[in-house]
Amino acid sequence: MQIIERLGRLNGALFKSMNKTAPTPSDPASADDGFPAMQQKVKGTNIDETTLLATDYLNHFNEIVMLLEMVADMPEILDDVKEWQPKSYIDHFAASTIAEKDLAIEAYDFVPAIYREPFEQTVEQINSMITSTVERLEKNLAAGEMDVLQANAQTRSRLIQRLMDTASAIIHGSAKTMDQSEIDNLMG
Repeated sequence: MQIIERLGRLNGALFKSMNKTAPTPSDPASADDGFPAMQQKVKGTNIDETTLLATDYLNHFNEIVMLLEMVADMPEILDDVKEWQPKSYIDHFAASTIAEKDLAIEAYDFVPAIYREPFEQTVEQINSMITSTVERLEKNLAAGEMDVLQANAQTRSRLIQRLMDTASAIIHGSAKTMDQSEIDNLMG
């Protein structure tokens, strides 16, 4: 865990459980004008005015992707990688130090379903991919398959990054996700 803490300190603001999810919001258009009011409230912040989502959540995944990329050259940090745990959007911001953390939590109740559903689906895919990657790397390391471990660490971290790019696009107003067949095609 020391490496994660060091990375967090080194990367500062750049790199500032899925079991808990916020309640599903009602249709923003019928929520007593809560959606337009929230759009006004988030103006000038790091929360997207269209989706009411914040990219800061992706920093939770940036940390693990950086560690996975380093496993290829430093297999001993796999123990640090195994300590990473998924966090829901709400849990991430509850533990965050950013100034707008409370607003990000409040706004999440008003995220339109057209963005919230694909966002949550993509986050589930990221978490699943991270879990399966760690399991695969553990097996490679236990079997002494260092070349395979390196290839898997690089390939899987790129795939997770691609899923994070999808999540980022959703945060910025795209409702497109990657379906399982697209993920399978990327993995070969």
